[in-house]
Amino acid sequence: MKNIPISALIGLFFTALFFLTAIFAPLLAPYGMAEVVGDVWEPSSSEYLLGTDNIGRDLLTRMIYGGRTTIFIATAATAISFLTGTVLGLTAAVSGGWVDQVLSRFIDLVMSIPTLIFALVVLSVMPVTLPVLIIVMGLLDSTRVFRLARAVAVDIEVMDYVEAARLRGEKTMWIIFREILPNALSPLVSEMGLRFIFMVLFVSTLSFLGLGVQPPEADWGGIVKENKDGIVYGIPAALMPAAAIATLAISVNLVADWILNRTTSLKGGRG
Repeated sequence: MKNIPISALIGLFFTALFFLTAIFAPLLAPYGMAEVVGDVWEPSSSEYLLGTDNIGRDLLTRMIYGGRTTIFIATAATAISFLTGTVLGLTAAVSGGWVDQVLSRFIDLVMSIPTLIFALVVLSVMPVTLPVLIIVMGLLDSTRVFRLARAVAVDIEVMDYVEAARLRGEKTMWIIFREILPNALSPLVSEMGLRFIFMVLFVSTLSFLGLGVQPPEADWGGIVKENKDGIVYGIPAALMPAAAIATLAISVNLVADWILNRTTSLKGGRG
């Protein structure tokens, strides 16, 4: 703990707080997620700590369940993104030749279309369920992970220990998972935090546009959409989920920066 900077400790604290709140949401929420408990946009009180939303539901409850949904979707989509992108990126770097060319050009093609527009087109013709949302987000974002994994693997692939593995007759998959992946984990783990935050912003944007999490389920982007009209009247209901998104983004970025700086320092020390 002594070697962890204050900024990283703050990031770790708030990140852990968000994840624990998401895990124990049913125990922490004072009311049911879709339960109407009061009048429209009631102010904060001892009964409703954050007030009520546009139809009289407890905003604190919606925020807790919304955080659970947002974090779950972002975590699952990030896992799919990294699994797909890392495996394909490392395979392209190690295989080379036509395999690398086909995969790289296909990724270039997908990346030439803005991610949000691509997602809106796909989701407009498919049923918007949580599994579909997670898979679409994960696969679209895997293109960025592919680029990073391939770039890192290309540098590692020319190292002596990789050449020695080839000379021993090791298979491609063995080289990828036993030689290259362990040495590529540092930049990939650091990037994972940034991609997670992108996923949080991505699903929130989709929900705000009406093609993300569907009512009565709650997520932070959907809560902003539901209560955006209250901003005109000075009602802060839409600003609270926005503040939660910003806080989570800053917290995870602080942790990711610390991990990146730490791994970079370790590499410099070995040099």
